Amino acid sequence: MGPDDERSVNRQGFDVADAVPVLLDAQGVVTGWTREAERLLGHTAERIVGRDVAAVLAAPDADRVPELMERCRREGGWAGLISAVRADGTRLRLMARITQALDAGGSTRRLLLLSELAGAPGWDMSRQVLEQMVTRSPVGVAVVDTDLRFVWSNPALTQFGGGPPSTRLGLRLGDIQPGLDAENIEAQIRRVLLTGEPVVGYEHVGQVRSAPLRETAHMMSFTRLDDGNGNPMGVYYTVEDVTDRHRTRQRLALLDRAGERIGRTLNVTRTAQELADVAVPGLADVVAVDLLESVLSGGEPSDEPAEAGRVPLRRAGYRSVSRRAPEAVVDIGEVVTYPAGSPPIRTLRTERSWREPKLDPLGEAWAEHAQGGGTAIFLELGLQSAMIVPIRARGVTLGLTTFFRRHRQEPFEEDDLSLAEDLVSRAAVCIDNARRYTRERDAALVLQRSLLPHRLPEQDALEVSACYRPADELTGLGGDWYDVIPLSGARVALVVGEVPGHGIDAAAAMGRLRTAVRTLAALDLPPDEVLAHLDDLVARAAREEGVEPRTAEADNTLGVGSGCVYVVYDPVDGTCTMAAAGHPAPAVVMPDGHVAFVDLPQGPPLGVGGPPFESVELALAAGSTLALHTDGLLAAGARWTVDADRQRLRQALEKRADSLELQCRTVVDALVPDRPYDDVALLMARTRVLGDGQVAEWDLPADPAGVADARRTATRQLAEWGLDDLAFTTELVVSELVTNAIRYATGPIRLRLIKERALFCEVYDGGATAPHLRHPRTTDEGGRGLLLVSQFTQQWGTRFVPEGKIIWAEQSLTDAPP
Repeated sequence: MGPDDERSVNRQGFDVADAVPVLLDAQGVVTGWTREAERLLGHTAERIVGRDVAAVLAAPDADRVPELMERCRREGGWAGLISAVRADGTRLRLMARITQALDAGGSTRRLLLLSELAGAPGWDMSRQVLEQMVTRSPVGVAVVDTDLRFVWSNPALTQFGGGPPSTRLGLRLGDIQPGLDAENIEAQIRRVLLTGEPVVGYEHVGQVRSAPLRETAHMMSFTRLDDGNGNPMGVYYTVEDVTDRHRTRQRLALLDRAGERIGRTLNVTRTAQELADVAVPGLADVVAVDLLESVLSGGEPSDEPAEAGRVPLRRAGYRSVSRRAPEAVVDIGEVVTYPAGSPPIRTLRTERSWREPKLDPLGEAWAEHAQGGGTAIFLELGLQSAMIVPIRARGVTLGLTTFFRRHRQEPFEEDDLSLAEDLVSRAAVCIDNARRYTRERDAALVLQRSLLPHRLPEQDALEVSACYRPADELTGLGGDWYDVIPLSGARVALVVGEVPGHGIDAAAAMGRLRTAVRTLAALDLPPDEVLAHLDDLVARAAREEGVEPRTAEADNTLGVGSGCVYVVYDPVDGTCTMAAAGHPAPAVVMPDGHVAFVDLPQGPPLGVGGPPFESVELALAAGSTLALHTDGLLAAGARWTVDADRQRLRQALEKRADSLELQCRTVVDALVPDRPYDDVALLMARTRVLGDGQVAEWDLPADPAGVADARRTATRQLAEWGLDDLAFTTELVVSELVTNAIRYATGPIRLRLIKERALFCEVYDGGATAPHLRHPRTTDEGGRGLLLVSQFTQQWGTRFVPEGKIIWAEQSLTDAPP
């Protein structure tokens, strides 16, 4: 390749030395066709000369020839791109320039210069055109040498600080803009100088002198400049202000964080604190969230305080960029009062947001302590700009959110107020949901706790302790319950149950079931019969309400699908009888600490129908502990197997404790989180067995003459027990009950006295009919026996056993006789 060829290769774009000339007349007719034109397009001069130049052009450029000739006449020339057609029919994209020329005779001619685009980037523009492009561009452009010193910059770069182009020459970026993060920018330049690879889209965020309080964002790109030998000469870079785009991206990111972090719980104060945490430092330096006290308690907010002038609110959330928060006049949880006429009061009354870009440094802060009335001025607090946004949801104002910025930050703008209103509106719905939930949950909790035993009844058969832990905010209050019911003959019934669903409906359904169980327990029925009657009651209630048994409505309001375990313990012989309806079987902790689980047949849940319930009877040694629980106790292991769940419970029950109450709490703490997913009820009962000296039993003949012997025997036993004061009443009870057994029953007759907290008198016979209390007239000669028994004892009744029945009467050893 010769020097001329090399120069030709190095030339780019439209170069007159490389152009192919064609002569035209004023109308665009070809008057001169050179050999270079013939080589370029393949047409011979004989074929083209005398014809319109449109003959070698492709549409639509062929149709533009008259227009181009006119523009050339009017403007003196034209330059642009055209498409030509070679002789072989191929299309060729050319760069063209038309200029005016005069021949020797003074006639007007046109000189058409054609240049191929192959190997060229495009239209080769003159220095003047290029200078117009970079000097008039709104994008800042600069060139630095290998020492990172400015050698050229356009006027647009001035808007980013550093002065006009003339003052930049020979200086580095850090010299002309000391506050700028020049180190990172120059690191990008050095990287480009070293590698030759351009850096595109580098975003620089910071403050410049032109906006000292405003955070700005610039998009920068860096490209290396090389000389003819490929050696680096420097770097040119462009700068574009993308602050608006950066701030928009920040706002969207802040709103995304708000959606993720605000309202994760149904707790009012926690949601208020989440609002403050999200807004600092992304939007403000200090954020305070104040709510009406009625909102914190779950009540309906009232507009009356705003009309009164001074509105007491309670600080529910607070966040500051300062670790020690010296600007906090009111602590979280304290009452804050805003004076009448202050911006917070106006915001509450007008329900419209308020913004002040520049606070009066000597003005007093509005917030006052409820106690002491302490205040401070904004200068002391270091605050210079403020916004107040009312917290409103569903047309009700719940409180205020106040945003502050310090002196070092830019004042709040309208865009900031719009963002604050978006944040607060999202949080307001969550706060209102939490408020409503608090109200419903508190009502359900009060209802449920009013239905649960306030204290366990005193009795000597069992040492009992219970632990109840309600569900957390996200799931609501459930329908778990327990009960301890004293029965006749010193026996005790233990009950643990669970109603499906949550909230007030579940608590109400639980209350109905507990009342039904207590009513059935008073009939002294075996556990399987108690559950059978309970199952009938639930199913009948669902049918009467016209609700399908297996629907959510039936579960939540009628207790269909509830679980229950019913246990009866007899301290006389240590026997324990139990039955279950869709409920976990109890665990038993033996006196030696070994834990076992009762092999209890699982009956169907209440109200859904299924096979009959079955009872299981077992003997328990004194000191054994029964553990009855709801399934929430093992909810944390829901993904585990039944054996794994039982192993967890076994390990918790095997741990010793100083008292049964402490052991009960320890088991719950070991298996249940502080905020469980489901309600948890655990009832633990340690067995006792009455001693031989507390029970006396005699077989009686079915002979009326034996009634007197039964009275004397009972009187002697009372004397041994030191209960002579009860002798008269006991003689009456024994006489009436034994007489009724001899007169109306069949089979053997047995008398038993039990001394516990009460004196129980029981008469067993083989009859299958229960006696009825009569109210005889004054002229009747009989029928007053059971009436007298009912008047002289605390209570009496009948319970059936497999071989017959037992009629019993109870006299208190602590209360005065009736």
